[in-house]
Amino acid sequence: MTNNSTKSKVVFDISMSLDGFIAASNRSADEPMGAGGERLHGWVMDDEDSRNRKLLEEAGNGLGAVITGRVTYDDSLRWWGANGPTGPARIPVFVLTHQTPENVPENSVYTYVNGIESALEQAKKAANGKVVSVMGGADTAQQFIAAGLVDEISIHLVPVLFGEGIPLFEKLRDEHIQLEPVTIMDTSKATHLQYRVLK
Repeated sequence: MTNNSTKSKVVFDISMSLDGFIAASNRSADEPMGAGGERLHGWVMDDEDSRNRKLLEEAGNGLGAVITGRVTYDDSLRWWGANGPTGPARIPVFVLTHQTPENVPENSVYTYVNGIESALEQAKKAANGKVVSVMGGADTAQQFIAAGLVDEISIHLVPVLFGEGIPLFEKLRDEHIQLEPVTIMDTSKATHLQYRVLK
């Protein structure tokens, strides 16, 4: 039997403001993206430009597993529920955490993992050759990128300046990380940038 897990591409995918923030300031339990931060996800619900919805659908069709950080999980669980961020598709989600949460939804898609290498190994096995998406937050993204574990970076650049908030690329390794453009698609709600990480 062929092991397809090694064929899984690892893609870091996230929406970001023009000035480099993945959440606005003044975050709270009710507004985990910060005050006005949901603007970053406006392109997902855009009914005016079908290219945004098509991009989202194509990414979902190729998705085999998701890796996320504990803060993102805690902030999003009330909306995700047991099915996770992909809803009825119920794609497996691997949550980076040092301690399993006390209240775990029954029959959920979540697996709680300590360490990025272990999370990636399990996610690739679950993805069975499909894409493994690293969805953040910033600390999780920085760890995976700095460790050289990401094959592609997909940024949905939203035309807004937050001024302050949670920066995406604050802590990376010392040497430069070279990228090669794959695709660029410009819409009114976001410019979708896809880069291959050169290793």
